[in-house]
Amino acid sequence: MQCRMPRREFLWGIGAIAAATAVPSFPGASLRGSERLYPPMDLSYFDTPISPGPGEIHFGYASITWNGNDRQAIEDIAALGFPGIQLRSNVLKEFASATELRDLLEKHHLKMVALSSGGVRIDPAVEAEEIAKHTANAKFVHDVGGLYLQVTDDRPKDRAITPADYARLGKLITEIGKRTADLGISLGYHNHMGSLGERPEEVDQILQATDPRFAKLELDVAHYFQGGGDPAKAIEKYQDRLLFLHIKDVEPVPDSERGKRPFRFVELGRGRVDLPAVLAALHKVNFRGWAIVELDVVPDKSRTPKESGAISKKYLQEKLGVTV
Repeated sequence: MQCRMPRREFLWGIGAIAAATAVPSFPGASLRGSERLYPPMDLSYFDTPISPGPGEIHFGYASITWNGNDRQAIEDIAALGFPGIQLRSNVLKEFASATELRDLLEKHHLKMVALSSGGVRIDPAVEAEEIAKHTANAKFVHDVGGLYLQVTDDRPKDRAITPADYARLGKLITEIGKRTADLGISLGYHNHMGSLGERPEEVDQILQATDPRFAKLELDVAHYFQGGGDPAKAIEKYQDRLLFLHIKDVEPVPDSERGKRPFRFVELGRGRVDLPAVLAALHKVNFRGWAIVELDVVPDKSRTPKESGAISKKYLQEKLGVTV
């Protein structure tokens, strides 16, 4: 049986509720003898701006120094005490499945921070192929439990570079980033000597051509320095675009030893990059994320990759006061 309330009584009830709730909000207000619905509150707390949290940098190490022997790299990097690792795309062939790699990393208590996915070609004829390749690599990162995908670019060698090249690269990286984002993997562009993003002004053009929602900057401080830039200033400039970093050092090669290039990468503290300024800049912008120590090859062939890693770790701890 339904019970209908006369319209006049219904409207009277609504008015009574409204009147009962329209009470003064200042402390001490009463509800005509009844208890308050809520205790008095000091709302001035919400007028105080919330300060950003302090920076929190996690240090990992890149496997590139082991030149494809990633199982040894995983063992050595874990033994050095680094909690994270960056791997290269050769691991897709080295391991039978993402599960096998994930299990090995978990066994060594290592986080897969990033995968170096290689260069992006801006040739229109292969753009679809490039998007598919890097998207597949991002799927592998996802399945391993990793965080980021890193891409560089292949600078055209047979012609002059035009502004359209930077626009095309930015658009292509954005398209790749949209697809990696669907997989939960963030995309970082790695500035690199010999690429379209070699010099600071070139990095600017590429980032301006990308959608910041889908493409971030993976700043390599040694490549940026070698390209003529100040990496500490770059950290401040791109603080809203920083995904992660390569912490790296570089020195000029004596004329008598020069081969294809006039510089070589060295262990931390043995080159010309102002690493204390880099760390200070990261703290200044309250960077929270990963910094991967990288060394392409061991500069002194009498040392092993693990020994070079120990040198860089010692510098971080003793000179920069970092706890790895």
